[in-house]
Amino acid sequence: MSLRIPFAVLIALTVMPAFSAEPPEVREVPAAPDVAPAAAEARKTVDLQDIRAFTAVYNLVKQAYVDEVDDRRLMQQAIRGLLAGLDPHSEYLGKEQIENLTEDTTGSYDGLGIEVMQVDGLLRVITPIDGSPAERAGIRPGDTILQIDGKPVQSDDLDNAIASLRGKPGTEITLRVLHEKQAEPVDIALKREAIRVASVRGRLLEPGYVYLRVSQFQSDTGAQLRKRIERAQAENKAPLRGAVLDLRSNPGGLLTSAVEVSDLFLDSGVIVTTKGRLKESDLSFRATPGDLLKGAPLVVLVDNGTASAAEIVAGALKDNHRALLMGRRTFGKGSVQTVLPLDAEHAVKLTTARYYTPNGTSIQAAGIQPDIGLADLALTQREGAAVPSIGERDLRNHLKGANEADGSASAADAQDRDIEKDYALNEALNALKALALRNKPAAMPVEGKG
Repeated sequence: MSLRIPFAVLIALTVMPAFSAEPPEVREVPAAPDVAPAAAEARKTVDLQDIRAFTAVYNLVKQAYVDEVDDRRLMQQAIRGLLAGLDPHSEYLGKEQIENLTEDTTGSYDGLGIEVMQVDGLLRVITPIDGSPAERAGIRPGDTILQIDGKPVQSDDLDNAIASLRGKPGTEITLRVLHEKQAEPVDIALKREAIRVASVRGRLLEPGYVYLRVSQFQSDTGAQLRKRIERAQAENKAPLRGAVLDLRSNPGGLLTSAVEVSDLFLDSGVIVTTKGRLKESDLSFRATPGDLLKGAPLVVLVDNGTASAAEIVAGALKDNHRALLMGRRTFGKGSVQTVLPLDAEHAVKLTTARYYTPNGTSIQAAGIQPDIGLADLALTQREGAAVPSIGERDLRNHLKGANEADGSASAADAQDRDIEKDYALNEALNALKALALRNKPAAMPVEGKG
C-alpha cells in the first residue's frame, strides 16, 4: 500500500464519550495586565481579533485569488490546516481515508507497500513493508520522496501526494527519491501490487534458536505470533533455548496488538500506560501469567525505523528485564491517536495521549536506546580465495575422529548460510547463545537409596 494513513501510528479505534464538538466560546478579549488569572482566562477563549483576521483572509482569497475557489474547498483546507498545525499525526479523514485506515489494520491493500510520514513539509519514508515493491526497489527508511510521476511533492498538498501512491495493481509509478545521507536524488520506477502482508514470519536459525519477525501490528498479529512460536517448538522437538524478535523497520500499528505481543513473553508487570487530558485517555495495561518461551532468553532487534507500537513492545520487554535490545535508537513516536467520527463519511484522527514505558519514561521524540548498539553494517563474502587453514585432520597419518567420515556440514556452516549478510542478526544470535549458556539450569541431584 502506498501509505498506511498516513504513517505508522498507534490507533485506538474508539469514540471517546467525553469528546465534545461544541465550538469554543468567542468573546472580546481586551488587553489584560500580566497576571496569571487573566492569562489563564484568555487561553480559554477565542480572541475576536483572530476571528476577524480569519474572515478577512477568507474574503481576500475569495475576491483576489488568481482562480475562483469555492467555499467548500476553502473550509476543507482550513480544517486540514488546523489539524496539521497541531502535530504530524493529527488529521482530517474523508471517506476514502477512513476506508484505507480500516484496510491497514487487516494488512490487505493495493499500492507500493511503503510507510510515509509528513516531516517539515516533506514526504519522508518510515519504512518499506517486507517483500513489497518499495522494498525490492531499494527504498529505505529515512528516504525523502521529492517527485511522483514527475510532479514535485508540494508541502501544502501532501495528502493528495500520499493518495497518489495508491492505485490499481499493475499500474506503474515513478518516484524521485533522495536517499538518506546522499546528495543526488534517483528516479525509481515501481509497479503497484495487491499487498497481502503477513505480519509475522519466523524460522529456526539452528536447533534451539528461533527467529521471529514482526513487520507491523495488525489485528491478528498476537495470534499469528503465538502460532509461529508453537510451530517452532514442535519443529525443534525440544524446548526452545532462545529467540530473536526482529522489530527493525516496524512502523507500528494497533495498540491492542502491541499489548498482546508483549504479553506473550511476560508473566507479570506493566506493559504500557497512556496519559492524556481526558480521563478516558488514562489507561494501564498489565501482563498476564504465561510466558510462551518459559523464560528462555530473548534478544530484540530495533533500528531507527522501529516506531510506535513496535516501541511499546521494545520498551515493555526492556523495562521488565525480559529481553536484551540490540541495534540502533528507535524512531521516537510516543503518542496515541484516536479516531473521532464526525458523521458517516468524515472523522478526525486526533492525538489524545502519550504513552509511557513501564518505568514511566516517555519516548516521544527521544526513542529507545538499545542495550547494545550496532552500526548499520552488512556482512560480505571475502573477495578472492580464502587462505587455506590447516588443522589436525590435514596432517598425514592423523588419528581418525569419531565423526570424520560422515561428510556432514557443521552447524556453524549452516548458520553462516542462514544469516548471510545480516550483521545485526548474526550479532543477536551470538548474544542469544551467551545468554542461553548463562541461563542453562544446573544439573539435578541424583537421588540414591540408603
